[in-house]
Amino acid sequence: MQRTSSSDLSHAGMLFDESLQRQIKARFHQVDHDYDGIPRLFFDNAGGSFRLKSAIEQHAAIDALPDCTERMHSGARYLQEIQSKGTEDFRLMLNAKGGSVFASLTASGAMFDMVRAIAENVPGKNFVTTVLEHPSAFDAVTYYADRLGKELRVAASNPFTGGVDVEEIVSKIDADTVLLSVIYASNISGAKIDLAEIVRQARLIKPDLYIIVDAVQHAPHGVIDLQETPVDALNIALYKFFGCRGSGMSWLSDRAARLPHHKLIAKPAGVWDLGSAAPAQFAVVSAVVDYVCWLGSHVSPSTDKRTLFVQGMHSIELHERALLARLLEGDGDIKGLRHIDGAKVLLDYPDLRKRDLIVAMAFERLSPADAVREYEKRGVIVYERVSSSLYSRRMLESFEIEGAIRISPLHCHSSDDIDRFLSITADIAATHNVIA
Repeated sequence: MQRTSSSDLSHAGMLFDESLQRQIKARFHQVDHDYDGIPRLFFDNAGGSFRLKSAIEQHAAIDALPDCTERMHSGARYLQEIQSKGTEDFRLMLNAKGGSVFASLTASGAMFDMVRAIAENVPGKNFVTTVLEHPSAFDAVTYYADRLGKELRVAASNPFTGGVDVEEIVSKIDADTVLLSVIYASNISGAKIDLAEIVRQARLIKPDLYIIVDAVQHAPHGVIDLQETPVDALNIALYKFFGCRGSGMSWLSDRAARLPHHKLIAKPAGVWDLGSAAPAQFAVVSAVVDYVCWLGSHVSPSTDKRTLFVQGMHSIELHERALLARLLEGDGDIKGLRHIDGAKVLLDYPDLRKRDLIVAMAFERLSPADAVREYEKRGVIVYERVSSSLYSRRMLESFEIEGAIRISPLHCHSSDDIDRFLSITADIAATHNVIA
């Protein structure tokens, strides 16, 4: 791995060396071009995400098998092994002990199901969440608060950090709180929530509080450790974690899994799968875990799989932090977003250790939607977050921002990709005669 120019590694990160960077890119589909083979930069990985070739291949291979898992012949047993391995790999990904794992069509659907089980079956008078939640979490909590006549308490955002302060969340919790629903990282600013401290302080107020976490946005960027953050429910979306669409993966604690929920009556109390699971979904989990462990093997001699996974995720985090530093500050003659005339970084919190690789920015004389079109003309895909969008309005209004351009590269991008993006950004600013 290649050090950045800063001596403070924890702050500025560390780039992959060039050889490893090439190997990483080669393991993903369409990093440098679109589906027609046209060169482009895809910097919208917070909306979509690059796919691992191995994940796509494993999904296709396993999904092609006609066998039913609920049989006794060899083909069925093979699929059972795939599902069992994927389940354990998902536990390894989260460092989860016990509890229940279940696959769903979407992470959003799973979130509604998990919120429902807790909301309908745990006594109390109020629900707590934050203004920065994805609609799947915010709307689920809102829906059941309205339906069950509970008070909804919403923690406000911090426009300086781009996140939500621990104290703001904890101040909403009391002995009558039924559940706390929090997002792990903002999908607009990239600000990470201090989940460990939130869990610690929340459980001091109410030791048996049920806590639900939306980890969809954060999971591809950093280590998740449920032994350090003991929550009751957590979901991810595999398509944002180098895998395939049509697959949400969730974990529930033993006590949450046993709450009444939709299930076949004859199944054990903690089972959440309805009908036959798709073994291909679990094969994708294993492909993602194997890839991250492969990355970890470049920095650790360990043979322990969780150790390798953690080291791989740390490598991703450090590389992405170095990309973020370069995106903001530039390098040499390449100006970073903080220094391009007419471009403004929004929610620009200086401590990069508290941010995932997402940047919100704006141009002085170009709307976010128009800017996105200008980027596409130059072979760059980014996304506008605007107040007219149901996915953006609540968060933007909390920051008192009308709109933003969201930039979200991934660890398979290189410093050269960042430099190219910065050059294109400078060109857009100059072309439109934007004045800072």
